[in-house]
Amino acid sequence: MFKLLSRKSPGAIFESMAEKHLKKQGLRLLARNYHNRFGEIDIIMQEKQTIVFVEVRQRTSLEFGHPFETVDRRKQQKIILTAYAYLKEHRLFEHLPCRFDVVGVTLREGKHHLEWCQHAFEEL
Repeated sequence: MFKLLSRKSPGAIFESMAEKHLKKQGLRLLARNYHNRFGEIDIIMQEKQTIVFVEVRQRTSLEFGHPFETVDRRKQQKIILTAYAYLKEHRLFEHLPCRFDVVGVTLREGKHHLEWCQHAFEEL
């Protein structure tokens, strides 16, 4: 009989890295991989009185662009609609300001480099 080993997907590993980094910066985790009919948000955190919706993007190299560049207008719109649904579902947070951040992880010289872009985009 074979025993199946549980392994995190690469996306989950990068999301975990981003979450740890943001926690070190003083943010508090509210939700991971929140999804609804509009889409998914990788991480939802709170920084003081602000709800922070975080998209985590990774690239193995910068040859084809920076991870931040992969969050195009269509992706931004999906994240915004998903965020509105989250805020509506959790009435407690409806009165708090929110922002949209992107954490980019790239592999350079054999190491993962993490960059955090606060206020990466706004409502369209």
